[in-house]
Amino acid sequence: MADLKRIAVCMPDSLLKEIDDMVCSKCINRSEFIRDAMRFYISEIKRTNTIEKMRNGYLEMSEINITLAEIGLTADYETIIGYETRLAECE
Repeated sequence: MADLKRIAVCMPDSLLKEIDDMVCSKCINRSEFIRDAMRFYISEIKRTNTIEKMRNGYLEMSEINITLAEIGLTADYETIIGYETRLAECE
């Protein structure tokens, strides 16, 4: 394991009791429990940030896709009008 640093953490008695109950049921020590909890918390923050970035990307792409679709529809419409004009001239 990497170099360990000792830190002091203040918390309410009720939270410490909950931690101690979990530690006892999982047969691990407080330090191990808190390390695991911090890893989990950090991974959740990263996951949430990734989801938010993806959400923003999808929103941005939806605007781009709408613009491209409108350009395509306009081009199709102009092509149809041109085709129908040429057909009318042939009559």
